[in-house]
Amino acid sequence: MAFALNTYPITYRAKVTGGKWSGEYLEKPHKTPEEERAMSDDDRARLENSRNCYDDMPLVNYTSQYGLSCFEGLKALPQKDGGLALFRPDQNAARFSRSMEGLCMPPFPADDFIAACVETVRRNAGLGFRCHYKTEWEKDSFLRAESVYLRPFTLAEGGVGVNLSREPWVIIINTPVGAYFSAASSDALVTERIRATPKGTGWIKAASNYVISALAKQEAIEAGFMECVFLDAIHRKYIEEGSSCNIFFYLKSGELITPELSDTILPGITRASIIELARDKGVKVTERKIAIEEAIEETKECFVSGTAAGATPLTSLTWQGKKTQFNGGKEGEFTVEIRNTLKGIQYGMLPDTKGWLTRVC
Repeated sequence: MAFALNTYPITYRAKVTGGKWSGEYLEKPHKTPEEERAMSDDDRARLENSRNCYDDMPLVNYTSQYGLSCFEGLKALPQKDGGLALFRPDQNAARFSRSMEGLCMPPFPADDFIAACVETVRRNAGLGFRCHYKTEWEKDSFLRAESVYLRPFTLAEGGVGVNLSREPWVIIINTPVGAYFSAASSDALVTERIRATPKGTGWIKAASNYVISALAKQEAIEAGFMECVFLDAIHRKYIEEGSSCNIFFYLKSGELITPELSDTILPGITRASIIELARDKGVKVTERKIAIEEAIEETKECFVSGTAAGATPLTSLTWQGKKTQFNGGKEGEFTVEIRNTLKGIQYGMLPDTKGWLTRVC
């Protein structure tokens, strides 16, 4: 599994009171990375638990009781020259602000978001908690590459009754992360579950949205698949997303299709980046509804996108018991090309002509 509860020592925490935000960097108990790796599993677990406990924050709150929270996910990527850089943190900052406003929370300032992300990574790296570039990652276009994952999230103030959060905390943790999807399978199952409904919170990166996603993905895994794919709630025919990622279809005609944004689809930052990169390559990219029948009949290659997923191929799609393979069950040339370009920029192999990277060190 890509993610593990193995947070780095430096955490950022901010609180809004009376409409004003104030933040602080907290340094939790730690040893050197080498000393921590040498600890017993029990001792390491106790150390990790101590990093994730805050005695001055309420256990009973609108987040723990009702899932009222939103979050972001972004990476600090080791660069080929030895440094670290964040990928498009300004876009995460803007989406985080929109999510908070969508949940009627006071938005966290974008400048504070970016500064805190940079500084937590920089301080943790200074303590030795970071990852380093490996040339071996280039062999499979960074499918198994490592990075520092940043998880900014909100935590509501104390409360029991159903209510909104007017004075939330914003917390940013760092943790190591590897490949998100297993290399053993690249098959996907169309789930009968519904991820989001019109007039709901599907467009917000809300914590509560991911309950259905987690259930649907587990059902897919138990059935032998890597991923699940959701259809729309009304017509039950238009493809919307994967369990926690956007989805693309490279048609036999050479056109790249991705479901158009609506209030049921999350506006992915990797999604937007891939659209721009594909157009730079002269590919016709269309954002529109795509029916499951069209996807099955006309798709040459299919892949999902996201901060964790990158551009990960889906080599088959099973719907109503029928399995359809794409590109002979193999990863397609276009998928590889777009991932090579995306990852090449992210890891400093290719020039960042778009100004997408924010240097940390």
